[in-house]
Amino acid sequence: MKTRLFTILIILAIGLAAFTQPAQAQAYTAVWTTSITYQNVGTADTTTLQILFYASTSTTVPITITRPNLPAGAGTSVSIGTLPDVTAGFHGAAVMQADQPLLATLVQVPGPGAVKVRPLSNGFSAGAPQTLIATVLKNQFGNNTIFSVMNVDSVANNINIKFYDTSAVLRHQFNSATPIEPGGAYYWDAGAATDPLPNPFNGSAVVTATRVGGGAGAVISSAMELEITTTGGKAFEGVASGATTFYMPSALCDYLVSGLPTNTSYAIQNTDLVNSTNVTVTYSNGIAQTKTVGAGAKASFVACQATGMTTGFIGSATVTSSATPVIAVGKAYGAGLSTAFVGAAAGSGSAKVALPYVRYAGATTWAAGTLQRTFITIQNIGAAAITGDVTVQYVTCTGTIAGTHTITGGIAVGAKKNSNSTNAGLAEFGICSLGTPANGGSAMITAPAGSQLAVVARVVTLDIATNLVVGEDYNGLNVP
Repeated sequence: MKTRLFTILIILAIGLAAFTQPAQAQAYTAVWTTSITYQNVGTADTTTLQILFYASTSTTVPITITRPNLPAGAGTSVSIGTLPDVTAGFHGAAVMQADQPLLATLVQVPGPGAVKVRPLSNGFSAGAPQTLIATVLKNQFGNNTIFSVMNVDSVANNINIKFYDTSAVLRHQFNSATPIEPGGAYYWDAGAATDPLPNPFNGSAVVTATRVGGGAGAVISSAMELEITTTGGKAFEGVASGATTFYMPSALCDYLVSGLPTNTSYAIQNTDLVNSTNVTVTYSNGIAQTKTVGAGAKASFVACQATGMTTGFIGSATVTSSATPVIAVGKAYGAGLSTAFVGAAAGSGSAKVALPYVRYAGATTWAAGTLQRTFITIQNIGAAAITGDVTVQYVTCTGTIAGTHTITGGIAVGAKKNSNSTNAGLAEFGICSLGTPANGGSAMITAPAGSQLAVVARVVTLDIATNLVVGEDYNGLNVP
């Protein structure tokens, strides 16, 4: 039986189109090509593995690409720009299918120029009738948002999109002009000249899907938030539903990286379209801040704005809502960082979590700015403290375990521990050149049975032109 993994290719410029553009100093106007990094988390090698590309909302026949089989535990990647059947200028969505379970992380790679960040987002194993995008910006804080909604149903879906500002005012809504066929994706660019949102706009979006002919549909969504005049960019997934408790594995207040302060902010959206709620963010040092969030709206929580927060704080946070379910997206910024990750709802964790995209550059390649380093944050989001060991296995592209970091001492509820490959004795990791499969490493995090983990990976590169650490986050994926 084939398993299916849905991926949204947010912005794609394939082949020569990605390399003939002039150098760009703005992320929003840069040219991007998607690389899909995927991992076989099954117990056997794949015997069939395909990627089906859908180019528009009305497409019913995909471009089918057969990929080499992948050993159990192994990870590999494919750049869409290297596939001759996918032509320059393509943008759309994709479905991966194999006879073993796959997990995938999408890497948006900029064309040559000043933009160095690589926005990261994950694939989905299923959709839902609703998808929520916690933050949508139009010419706000120097950013524009581009998001896409993919039909992962077996029949055509109509979609309705509502945009709420931070005051819980419905600023715009519309229904799709034509149904979205299975596999197709609808794109929304807040920075487009014809975009009807107020300028500027700071808010959130609620997407609802219904089947043609009636009944609940099934969609997923993903967003990129790109800087208009500077070089930062980030990506994150839409969320199907909320919870009254959310966990945030990363929290910072003026924490120094290369001598420069880094900070976090959280965009927290109320999923209820009728009732408001009081949201409290409690940081792992005990400092808390509370705000009222209106129906459908979002509120921003900045760690350094919490009364009593100490400079240099690094930790985690817990989000609680008094009345209605919420969702949360975290962002880290400063010292070159431009990152986003999705908070983890209570009960959504797993004792086994995979990271398909893990690299750790050695001293020479790091200093040259040619390879990345991955830093892993592991938060306990279960109801009880983890008392046994947590292991982080660093897995090569052939599926072998290069090294293991064993985290001892347990993890309290809401607390976190950190890892990178040097903790497993690996000064360099994730560099593999086999041709077919391609290259890279991955990680598998395992806690005692019954544990609930939420994991975030921060993938950073040294920008030698500015001497800043450019980075992006993505969420670990529960292993089925």
